[in-house]
Amino acid sequence: MNNPAHTPLGHWIGGRNVAGSGETIPVTNPATGEIVAEAPAGTSAHVDQAVAAARAAFPGWAATDPAERAAVVRRIAEGLQARAEEIAVTITAEMGSPITMSRTAQIGFPVAVANSFAALAADYAWTEQVGNSLIVREPIGVVGAITPWNFPLQQIMSKLAPALVAGDTMVFKPSEVAPLTARILAEVTADAGLPAGVFNVVYGTGEVVGEAISAHPDIDMISFTGSTRAGRRISAVAAQTVKRVALELGGKGANVILDDADLTKAVEKGLMMVFTNSGQVCGAWPRMLVPAARHDEIVELAVAAAAQYTVGDPTDEATRLGPLASEEQRSKVDGYIERGIADGAKLVFGGPGRPEGLDGAYARPTIFAGVDPDSAIAQEEIFGPVLTIIPYTDEDHAVAIANSTMYGLTSGVFGEPEHALAVARRLSAGQVDVNGAPWNALAPFGGYRQSGNGREFGHFGLDEYLETKSIQR
Repeated sequence: MNNPAHTPLGHWIGGRNVAGSGETIPVTNPATGEIVAEAPAGTSAHVDQAVAAARAAFPGWAATDPAERAAVVRRIAEGLQARAEEIAVTITAEMGSPITMSRTAQIGFPVAVANSFAALAADYAWTEQVGNSLIVREPIGVVGAITPWNFPLQQIMSKLAPALVAGDTMVFKPSEVAPLTARILAEVTADAGLPAGVFNVVYGTGEVVGEAISAHPDIDMISFTGSTRAGRRISAVAAQTVKRVALELGGKGANVILDDADLTKAVEKGLMMVFTNSGQVCGAWPRMLVPAARHDEIVELAVAAAAQYTVGDPTDEATRLGPLASEEQRSKVDGYIERGIADGAKLVFGGPGRPEGLDGAYARPTIFAGVDPDSAIAQEEIFGPVLTIIPYTDEDHAVAIANSTMYGLTSGVFGEPEHALAVARRLSAGQVDVNGAPWNALAPFGGYRQSGNGREFGHFGLDEYLETKSIQR
């Protein structure tokens, strides 16, 4: 399996490759430390050029029939599927996702999301009559999209697909850690017949390109996925031009295991929701809340299940956990593990340092037991394969702990179905899974409190990219 060619990329502006200014950002394979590509370090001038292209393309794309816009999105989904192996290899090289996951979730989810939005166009209420008012939903304009590195294709398709169906144009900044998939996506959009200028890619750092996008007066909306800290900054900068800002930020999900739960299922599913993608998932459940009387029993189940997670070369199909996306991220996660030990949490699996025999940005999957719900490892987003098991005394106590962080993105509840549903209703989170229910591409996804605002997926996600006008008659 070969890594992507080590060749400099160019920005994608107005449907063509645009050379950078000369300065580049290396893209490093986190498993090996090898530089696999170089991306241009974009400037505010590149953002201006991309915004001008998007603004020029907007009237024609906005006037295109929604059915044709949806057809283009379907063709994009087909194009991504046709290049699935190339995309999988690229994502594994740029951010370390195990190849089996890259071939399934990393490509499967964005294709499903694109098709789900394309299917919405036919029945969406583009207009409706309310009394003597005609309600019209119109494209918002030029969207600035900024995404992280953990799901490079999924995160942008969750924004691009609804924006295109809505009739918007876009300027996109991928993460500088994992920017390579963006070029494949740009080529796929062109092959699908998307008019030049509707989708533009500017590479670079958040401090330069992200700031320029957030502040640009000709960008009508920002859609951002990433850290809460970065979301606060984007909100502050975007406020100067009073543009719409949709934020999908950090999380610290709770997995509430009730007395009447199937413990084996609850622990195994809960551990998967912590260790998947080496814990680099905003919707993870890193806090496992358990009845105090069954704490030790559940710890034994968790440790036994964790031993099945093979850490290693992400190109090996037997690997379940690859490296973290960068050495910087590995160091951050390691610091939290050391903090947990220093604060008195009981380390029952894993620990600080790299797994034996691995030299890349690898972390050891780790479990802490008997964790204080107010401690740093229970309150702050670690974004790594670290599970904290927290005992509770009764159901009210469990709910209070689950709702005690500044986040409110996702959570899970395991128990007798009606009992679990009743507890799920009490959790302050934008999405709660009962007994490991499957993902639904049409259900809204987004957070309470400092996990963000706005929603992705389904008609809720399409609503975000539209303005609403009322015409009285």
